[in-house]
Amino acid sequence: MNILVLTPEKEIYKGEITSVKVPGVSGQFEILNNHAPIVSALVEGEVRIIESNGNRKTFSIEQGFIEMLNNEVSLLVQGVQD
Repeated sequence: MNILVLTPEKEIYKGEITSVKVPGVSGQFEILNNHAPIVSALVEGEVRIIESNGNRKTFSIEQGFIEMLNNEVSLLVQGVQD
């Protein structure tokens, strides 16, 4: 599946991944390939991306939203810190 991570200022990350773990309003959750369509608000916390080659990328966000549709993940966030 593919992911696009955006802030109001710039594109943070774009690529093919196997999973993404995010800090949802009701707790952390993970999205894997072929996940059901979802839109969710995110709170302050850590985002963990596992790339298709197995590498991990993590960063902290203040808040945001995530959408999963047809194996395309859009992550719209504020206050990203590596």
